[in-house]
Amino acid sequence: MSTEVTRQIGELRATVARLHTELTRYGLVAWTAGNVSARVPGQNLMVIKPSGVGYDDLSADTMVVCDLDGVLVEGDLAPSSDTAAHAYVYRAMPEVGGVVHTHSSYATAWAARGEAIPCHLTAQADEFGGEIPVGPFALIGGDDIGKGIVGTLAGHRSPAVLMRNHGVFTIGRDARAAVKAAVMCEDVARTAHLARALGQPVPIAQADIDALYHRYQNVYGQQPVPPTGS
Repeated sequence: MSTEVTRQIGELRATVARLHTELTRYGLVAWTAGNVSARVPGQNLMVIKPSGVGYDDLSADTMVVCDLDGVLVEGDLAPSSDTAAHAYVYRAMPEVGGVVHTHSSYATAWAARGEAIPCHLTAQADEFGGEIPVGPFALIGGDDIGKGIVGTLAGHRSPAVLMRNHGVFTIGRDARAAVKAAVMCEDVARTAHLARALGQPVPIAQADIDALYHRYQNVYGQQPVPPTGS
């Protein structure tokens, strides 16, 4: 590996280790379940959590590097049992730079019912551009989960999918964006559950969902200030 690639991997090891603390901070995982990965830019490589290691024991040094076929390239520990799913997403979706998997309680409860989360919230329209879809049931360990993720999210604005009877997978332009999607997915799922428990949630018109999504994705937040004339 070149010095630049080695540097990139070192930075991503630290970033991915740190992002796992966000999963615990927001209560998205229990024990050792769940994982974050990041694509190494311009390389056929990704950094991912090792299998079965507790969150308190994760560090930059414990992260492992795999190729995009899921084969271990660098590290002393076995990679996550979800490595094949992450690898498939990276192979099929070159625009994706980060993948996250959680079993967060409310979102996974929707997945257990095999039900998409309808868009009844402006915050959901902002982040997900509509419903949060459900993917098919698939066994852990091979490409089937990855195929279900890609097949469900292809052409969909949502960066999150509820894999039936399993949990949540999210994607992003980088690992931090994928973690944010996982946090927001659980927030939306919890509110949607409470709203349904109280009665029938009020729908949002599709045109309004589209407008909210466009505003949040293209206008919201700090925008570059154009240079002033001399």
